[in-house]
Amino acid sequence: MKPGKKIHFLSDFHLGVPDAESSLVREKRIVAFLDEAAKDAEEIFLLGDLFDFWFEYKRAVPRGHVRLLGKLAELTDRGIPVHLFIGNHDMWIFDYVPKETGVIVHREPIERTINGKHFLIGHGDGLGPGDHGYKFMKKIFRNPICQWAFARLHPNFGLWLGDFWSGRSRKKSYENDRKWLGEDKEWLVQYCRDELKKKHYDFMLFGHRHLPIDMEVAPNARYINLGDWITYFTYATFDGTQMTLMKRMSDGALSGDQRISGGPAV
Repeated sequence: MKPGKKIHFLSDFHLGVPDAESSLVREKRIVAFLDEAAKDAEEIFLLGDLFDFWFEYKRAVPRGHVRLLGKLAELTDRGIPVHLFIGNHDMWIFDYVPKETGVIVHREPIERTINGKHFLIGHGDGLGPGDHGYKFMKKIFRNPICQWAFARLHPNFGLWLGDFWSGRSRKKSYENDRKWLGEDKEWLVQYCRDELKKKHYDFMLFGHRHLPIDMEVAPNARYINLGDWITYFTYATFDGTQMTLMKRMSDGALSGDQRISGGPAV
């Protein structure tokens, strides 16, 4: 990394909910953060679920979100690499978003080594033990034949149906999003510990869970969940040596934000 540069990680915006008006307020807050982050960003990682539902028809995409999409295009035009991990709510991002904004799309977790530190980075859905029902549905939703069949629906109906499904999924998981379930029931904790048996990682960063978490899962190995930008407005920053989980306090400078540490933010 270049001196003075940082890498920023954030996740789970779920733009589009609960309504257009409040989503727009949240979108403007996210764009303001990206403006500040760009001042010292070497790279930016977006760990999925930017939208509460997204499906790209060949000649139609969902309405809205133009401020975020425009900001991503601006960042990549300036030469800042922006990595976008596909989440469970926006897994039907195909070629439109990367082509128009220049983001680098990842559909599975990736490994990176940065300044001698080893990273495992992903959205986090379907990892670890349990949640077999979702894992089965994920295979269906990612199946090219099923995607082709959905694309045959008229966009007005297809996007409405997608919003309906997405809303039901979010309501089902809403209660668990705000509470720590215990290490034996936190699937990403179990996943991280299993992966560490194969290889050492200094930092294992995920979204999906919506609860900000920064905990040591093995000696010198931290699992960090980025929380969300619905309730917590949290993000992580790596300065080349230290990884810090932060809470966005306002739309001002990042230096005024609050640090989160010591396990789950409950």
